[in-house]
Amino acid sequence: MPRLLNVACLQTRPQADMATALDEACPLAEAAIANGAQMLFLPEYCGGLNTDGPAVRPPFAPEETHGFLKGMQDLARENNVWINLGSIAVDGPDGKVINRGIMLDDTGRIRGRYDKINMFDIQLSETEVYRESAFVEPGNRAVIHDTPFGRIGHVICYDLRFPDLFRTLAQNGAEILICPAAFTRKTGEAHWHVLNRARAIETTRFVISACAIGDVPGGGECYGHSLIVNPWGEVLGDGGAEPGIVQATIDLDDVEKTAARIPSLMSDQPFTLETTAAKTTAA
Repeated sequence: MPRLLNVACLQTRPQADMATALDEACPLAEAAIANGAQMLFLPEYCGGLNTDGPAVRPPFAPEETHGFLKGMQDLARENNVWINLGSIAVDGPDGKVINRGIMLDDTGRIRGRYDKINMFDIQLSETEVYRESAFVEPGNRAVIHDTPFGRIGHVICYDLRFPDLFRTLAQNGAEILICPAAFTRKTGEAHWHVLNRARAIETTRFVISACAIGDVPGGGECYGHSLIVNPWGEVLGDGGAEPGIVQATIDLDDVEKTAARIPSLMSDQPFTLETTAAKTTAA
């Protein structure tokens, strides 16, 4: 019997504050639920995002008083739906924040947390520079969420460029890999689709990546194109370049079927690394 799951990515815009972010997310969530969604996925920094020069400056609060988190917990409980908050900013150590993804069950209870490991510290040009680590404390634990639907490995945005993280999650039982993001437009146009499809193909897992869309308060632009990709690397849904919903029904049995066809996760062979140096031959 197929293991069907109706999933929806909410493609929201980066907002300057939690209240505005919640006002945008809730109607999209309700529309997706009305269309049969059993699990909702939101982007990175779905509770708000600002930039200050190269620094990322999202609105933040302790988990216990976080307005966006509380609003989404209420929505989950009232609609009996699981919700993945791709990430929100919560209080961290030494004046920094933590870029934390949160899984909510259908009662609004927090069932798992993932703190982004790999910081977005890059220089795309002389003028476009990002230093997430200037304000954000990185995590150091990979996370799999156990849900009634299946096991879900959670990474965030820049983590997409680290295939070993995806492979580790898949080899440890994750059937769905999620990568909520606020990918920049420049890197998104060049790499977003190919990286998401590659991670799905390499792991023979579903990849679901909700990505924010539009201008970031303070500077920058997010790419959008939230994706639902099957284990064969086929795109089942693409959110395009406008706020909205991308929704699809997936069959988790496709994970086992695809892995049986290409069992690469079970075929790692040990190897050693050798370097060779050019030798000068005497005349």
